[in-house]
Amino acid sequence: MSSSLPDFLRETQAAVKSQMREGALYEELVFAGIVMDHMSEIGMTFEPVECHYEGTVGNAILRLSGYSISDDGDQLDLFVSLFVGADEPTSVPDSETKAAAERCLRFLTLCAEGRMAQRLDPSSDVRSLAETLQSIYNDLEQVRVYVITDRIAKSKSFKTRDIGGKAVRLEVMDIERLHRHTSEGKPRDELMVDFNEVSGTPLPCVYVPGENDDYNYAMTAIPGEALRLLYEKFGARLLEANVRSFLSVKGKGVNAGIQSTLRSAPERFMAYNNGIVIVADEMLLGKTAQGAEGIAWLKGLQIVNGGQTTASLYFTKKRYSDTDLSRVRVPAKIIVMKTQDAAREEALVSDISRYANSQNAVRQSDLSANKPFHVEIEKLSRSVYCPDGVSQWFYERAAGSYNTLLAREGTTPARLKALKEAIPPARRITKTDLAKYLNAWDRKPDIVSMGSQKNFDRFMAALSPTDGQEVPLPGVADYKAMIAKAKIYREAQKLLRPMFQAFQANVTAYTVSVLSEKLGARIDLERIWARQAVSPELMAQIAAWAKEVNDALHSTSGGRMVSEWAKRPECKDAVMGAGYTEPASNIPEVR
Repeated sequence: MSSSLPDFLRETQAAVKSQMREGALYEELVFAGIVMDHMSEIGMTFEPVECHYEGTVGNAILRLSGYSISDDGDQLDLFVSLFVGADEPTSVPDSETKAAAERCLRFLTLCAEGRMAQRLDPSSDVRSLAETLQSIYNDLEQVRVYVITDRIAKSKSFKTRDIGGKAVRLEVMDIERLHRHTSEGKPRDELMVDFNEVSGTPLPCVYVPGENDDYNYAMTAIPGEALRLLYEKFGARLLEANVRSFLSVKGKGVNAGIQSTLRSAPERFMAYNNGIVIVADEMLLGKTAQGAEGIAWLKGLQIVNGGQTTASLYFTKKRYSDTDLSRVRVPAKIIVMKTQDAAREEALVSDISRYANSQNAVRQSDLSANKPFHVEIEKLSRSVYCPDGVSQWFYERAAGSYNTLLAREGTTPARLKALKEAIPPARRITKTDLAKYLNAWDRKPDIVSMGSQKNFDRFMAALSPTDGQEVPLPGVADYKAMIAKAKIYREAQKLLRPMFQAFQANVTAYTVSVLSEKLGARIDLERIWARQAVSPELMAQIAAWAKEVNDALHSTSGGRMVSEWAKRPECKDAVMGAGYTEPASNIPEVR
């Protein structure tokens, strides 16, 4: 049980309004930012950057709201927003979503052909994006265009297009699809495979009912073509959205070996390959052509180990179309979840991921949910009340636990309303949010700029015991100070978003770091906690320094893309070391 679509839509619009300053024109961008961040959180895209552009070339209209490029520069997502501010679920005609996708495609086409950059103002962020796209386009392995809308679209995807020899996938992320992800608390519900469809028959398997109530188990061999189709349909979302690991398929060790086996000895793949591990929510057994027990379909599946194998199948076939996947079988271990407890399920999935991936480096964010630090902050968030004695902040240690709380305790409309008033969505903080706020305050804006996953990894590494010394767990005073820092960061974000055309995320992280360096030791965090607010005087100071930070980021970037330059320690040294005006003398929080 979770919020209905109309409720979810209203909550989303409230979130948009809560991030708006008076008179800002950017509702559509705020909405795009919220959706892009969410897609990044659930592993559908990489680190997103808001970047607003509207223009015409000839009589063609071009539009863009944001973009996201994988670390290796081989995968690109572009976003275009269609926002109306609807308070009730409304439908959007396919003709409208398609037109938006076309406008974004035109922008991409001109960039790819090298005809866009020279039309743009050399100092603009969109100019450096156009130059970057022009330079990386030939090396891209995957390109997607997402139309983001607060209405309900009939078609969630359109026919793949060919732009400059690349297949470009067109997807629609509408409010219904977004709600589906959020309300489940796990993004696996859309991922389903019917083996009757992709392989013509259920897959022969050995099925072992679980000893306990956590999971059941099956072993099978999946046809290479079925896995390739799955990756084509769901892409990186299939791979470890719980471990959030995007594995790029360059010719490095493992992948090069997989590729050569596929090319030269496909029938030996089963013998040479370790296989993959799949976690699923549901499995239906049927009868194979030979009458044996077999797997008819899997729902809510995730590949928690074997991402490289899966992606390599897809990219090898794409690169060498003569690769014969019909003779390839991939050994697979399938674990079907039975537990109904979201936190317990997440812990189990992360354990399975960790052990299955012990030979690979695995990203930490969801594996860390059970670390004492996070457990302790969750306890504090459930026991410490705001000064009004009624409301609380909510620390979301396990993905989806906020919705689980609403479902578990909001058993009547009145109780649900009271619960949402006491703990509104605006006071929910995720693990990656907290890591961002604290690292920015600790003057690590270059690490924050690396994006939420990498920032989280560094944050956790700093918490691990050094010389056998455990880092002490936070107490009530530490918790209140953390919330005050979160409040400063969020208010800064809200204030700065409409002030700058682009790279607001980098400007915010660097401005909070500058504030912390100049005034951090003198700022009374207890006062911010007590008032649950940041004074207008402190906000004015943040705005003044943000302009100087923005200038420093641009002037030191040497023509590089600001979002890339911001990740470098040299950028941190240059921006933190730049000249800043003296702080105002009337800031009430400064002791």
